[in-house]
Amino acid sequence: MPPRRANRKNARNVPDLDDLDLVEAARGETGLSDFGGESFREGLSVLTRALEAEADLHATGQRAARGRLLALLKNRLRIVDWCRRHPEIEAQPVEAPIFVVGLPRTGTTALATLLAQDPDTRALRTWESAHPIPPPEAATQHGDPRIARVQAGIDATYAARPEMRTMYDASATGSTECQDLLGMEFRTWHFCGDWRVPRYDAWQRECDMEPAYRFHRRTLALLQWRCPPTRWLLHAPVHLLSLEALGRIYPDARFVMTHRDPARAVASSASLISFMRSLASDRRDPRELGRGQAELWVLALERALRFRDCVGEARFADVPFRDLLADPVAAAERACERLGIALRAPARARMRAWAEAHPRGRHGEHRYRLADFGLDAADLGARFAIYRERFGAALEPAGGAA
Repeated sequence: MPPRRANRKNARNVPDLDDLDLVEAARGETGLSDFGGESFREGLSVLTRALEAEADLHATGQRAARGRLLALLKNRLRIVDWCRRHPEIEAQPVEAPIFVVGLPRTGTTALATLLAQDPDTRALRTWESAHPIPPPEAATQHGDPRIARVQAGIDATYAARPEMRTMYDASATGSTECQDLLGMEFRTWHFCGDWRVPRYDAWQRECDMEPAYRFHRRTLALLQWRCPPTRWLLHAPVHLLSLEALGRIYPDARFVMTHRDPARAVASSASLISFMRSLASDRRDPRELGRGQAELWVLALERALRFRDCVGEARFADVPFRDLLADPVAAAERACERLGIALRAPARARMRAWAEAHPRGRHGEHRYRLADFGLDAADLGARFAIYRERFGAALEPAGGAA
């Protein structure tokens, strides 16, 4: 273990984001000591150094960042402890999970939530992602007191910043991205969506993601242990960066890939990230953000298409964003048919009910412009040329974002 850095206090009397201090605080608050290995430490160290050196967090942002990192560490300790005391958990198979992937802002969350209406499918729900211990039980899962606590936090966030709901509509019981499952290994690009951390961004793009997906799988086994079904439906655009590592941990994984004009996707993503970072810092770098988003998602698609070429098309179903808007249930049904998933009548009925209750834009329109982030439609068209050539039929005309 490297020597402890001094725990410096700044003029605002805000605790520093010191990785060693966070580790000891997590152990002290849980009474547990075993993190299940040391692989998480590298990412945590890179991230905390980047937060201190680059993120320009204000006092509220720094407290929130410390709270988030500490929560991930405590959850990791508790998961490892629970699995140690119940070794049968990790012996369970996690078979043929379905991952909804695609560029950000292409309907991955909406499609995943729609598919999760199938009673035979198990989604990762917001409340259990945030508080996985004790693991949910089938008999009490819908009345678990953690649901109300998480929903109260979501409601308070939307009350304080109502514009956020036009960008991302969350609920405690809804399907959520598996960012916390990767975050407990501190190897996920999601952190870069909340904070400006270029050093961590560069490290994360090239790091070994297998340890993160191993812990991801361990957590799924824990969550399904007393709460079936076991056919998992997961989603997050950032999986595109690391499908090879994901495929090594889940060799039978199947994928639903959403498609939208990359110019619209990148501009919408930059707008959302700009908003999320504003919650923690007063710093604004719109052109840097726009440039970074374009570079990131070109890289992600290059890696994803290589993986697709390697494993073959049979494991992928494609869903154009426009089809999801026009008839979401029909789009979901076609994806399931492509992957050999039989939908029973109750699943179709629940999907239709959910789609009718959640029309697009019901909380207002998310407005954004390419120019606000120094982006140009023609330049983005050239950058994403390979993607457009391969999936052009699934995309809108280029340059649709103003």
